[in-house]
Amino acid sequence: MTISRRFTVFFASTALLCGCSSGQTAAAAATATAASSADASAETKQTLRVGMECNYAPFNWTTVTTNDTTQPISSVDYCDGYDVVMSEKIADALGMNVQIVKTDWDNLIPSLNNGEIDAIIAGMTDTAEREQSVNFTGKYYESQEVIIVKADSDLKNITDIQQLSGKKVMGQLNTIYDDIIDQINGVDHVTPKEDYPSMVYSLQQGEVDAITAELPVAEGIVSANPDLTYVKFESGKGFTADASVSIAVAKNNTDLQNKIDAVLNTISEDERQQMMLDAVNRQPANE
Repeated sequence: MTISRRFTVFFASTALLCGCSSGQTAAAAATATAASSADASAETKQTLRVGMECNYAPFNWTTVTTNDTTQPISSVDYCDGYDVVMSEKIADALGMNVQIVKTDWDNLIPSLNNGEIDAIIAGMTDTAEREQSVNFTGKYYESQEVIIVKADSDLKNITDIQQLSGKKVMGQLNTIYDDIIDQINGVDHVTPKEDYPSMVYSLQQGEVDAITAELPVAEGIVSANPDLTYVKFESGKGFTADASVSIAVAKNNTDLQNKIDAVLNTISEDERQQMMLDAVNRQPANE
């Protein structure tokens, strides 16, 4: 090989190596840019802060076990339930992250109006009194009112709420399930309690004869407590009240209200019922 050909081969090889190095560098830079853009997008994605008790199974409950339906509420605890799954569906449809904010029932509306949360998805019924403070979407679940009694109680076979006359009946504080008790003539309306675990305890200890509940809650409680059962009443002989639940947003946030309503319109009744059945089957035995 002549010296000129040797130089030709050398320069060609050098050019090839430089081309490969340049291509690899460009590819790496493109990957880094894409990753940076993804990170920036995640950082700028808005978060839907949803308030709930995390103590109202099967709508919402607290657990230390994580799965594909839970959301963190502390460094060790998670919230799961129908309301959590509904929150995730809504946030995903709106292109937002979701954050569950565990909040006592009585503090839900104040927290909403103080800007600490964006929405309440907590099994809350739309009432005229609440509408003075917040706006409600359309219903996201509809149930029926029942009572829970001991499985060996004579009350397990009643068909009319008036058969509870003279009995001690308890509901949950500041809910329609406490208000409806006064529809029973001559009832002994026991002072309500804040949550169902304490209400169930009162029933099991014989402090009350019955507690009011909506059907999914009763189903969950009875499945976890074989010593209890629930009673459904004959048509026209039960409680008269709105058994549907809606999502609350701040009075001035009609934009979010309309967006959530649009998402709810895409979720069929069959899908909602399946979501509730899954939540009832998923809730821990101690809830």
